[in-house]
Amino acid sequence: MEVPRTDGGGAARHEPEAVAPGERVARFVRGRVFPREAVLDGGGPAAAEALAVLRAEARAEGLWALPLPAELGGGGLSLAAYAELAEAEGASDHGPAALGSAPLLDVRMLARYGRPGVREAHLKRLVAGEIRTCYAMTEPGVPGTDPFRTATRAERLPDGGWRVTGRKWFTSGAAGADLVTVMARTSGADGDREGLSLLLVPTGSAGFRVVRELPVLGAAGQYEIALDGVQVPAGHLLGEPGEALAIAGERLQLGRTLRCLRWLGQAQRAFDLMCERAATHGGSRGPLADQQLVQAHVFDALLALRTTRPLVREAVALIAGGQDARTEVGLAKVAAARMLQQVADSAIQVHGAAGLGPDTPLPGLFRTGRAARILDGPDELHITSVARRVLRGYGRSVQTAARAAVSVR
Repeated sequence: MEVPRTDGGGAARHEPEAVAPGERVARFVRGRVFPREAVLDGGGPAAAEALAVLRAEARAEGLWALPLPAELGGGGLSLAAYAELAEAEGASDHGPAALGSAPLLDVRMLARYGRPGVREAHLKRLVAGEIRTCYAMTEPGVPGTDPFRTATRAERLPDGGWRVTGRKWFTSGAAGADLVTVMARTSGADGDREGLSLLLVPTGSAGFRVVRELPVLGAAGQYEIALDGVQVPAGHLLGEPGEALAIAGERLQLGRTLRCLRWLGQAQRAFDLMCERAATHGGSRGPLADQQLVQAHVFDALLALRTTRPLVREAVALIAGGQDARTEVGLAKVAAARMLQQVADSAIQVHGAAGLGPDTPLPGLFRTGRAARILDGPDELHITSVARRVLRGYGRSVQTAARAAVSVR
């Protein structure tokens, strides 16, 4: 059983100013979110009530929506500053929702690409936690790595609005969302590189429905949705027609990097559990911590953590600086997903049968690590994309050298 490291329960209170923000977030997640995870995982009214309590406590602690814009009611932290907290916050899957940072991607997207009416109607409510959003891009039967084959269609209506028809799946949080951003083809033929757009669809619209839940290795939260002729106002187009892939590219770079930060937090959690187990349990052959094979698990897990963290921080720094981070994000995403699976697996091995049951979060952490190697782009996509980008650079260098040699002759 995981023992939360906390100063104690009781009423919410502000931490002393001397306590660093990262430690304050870590204490909140360990002391308040961890103990409620079983209820939150179960869903339903009990989960909604527990989440509402956590959000109220986060506000009382001054920890609400730290990376969201201050003018909208958030904490106003820069991306670089938030990265220092995101690991601690992400140690639980429920940390970002409890602390109000979960809508960061949608807030940034709507603030930059939403029309004035959409921004005024939704941004402050989104930051306040009054409404929820989700993002629908992947479709049944269509590889997520090939968005040009998007089959969902949006046709223009006489009043300038859109009629959206199609299906999406593995849409996180769709069942409880008020708005869903949908990628749809607004012009061109299937497979064209142009003609894809993003539309903000109210989930209460006629023709929108949740088809089914799609448990990921037994975990809830993913859904298949249908849009059967859903009518969307003209002002709900994000950006301009045909800009979906450019907007999605921005979103994916930051989204993948945030996930990597959270996976680091979850891996650190698994590592701590493994070391605590090794230090406090043993048998007739002595403490687990004295066994060389256990020590090897600890070493390899620590090596994976320590070598992955700089890759993720490099990607964060480039994105925060507005630079091209595609190579760094690809490296970080593959490394972090593999690392989480490896560290969680080692922690389970050191726990033995106890690591397979419901008394620790290790099965869930391992499941997250395994799913991470497919969701947000499979490892193979990032490996080939990064390798091709690197090799193109060498090809250009060789061509440049060859031209220079010819000119000298």
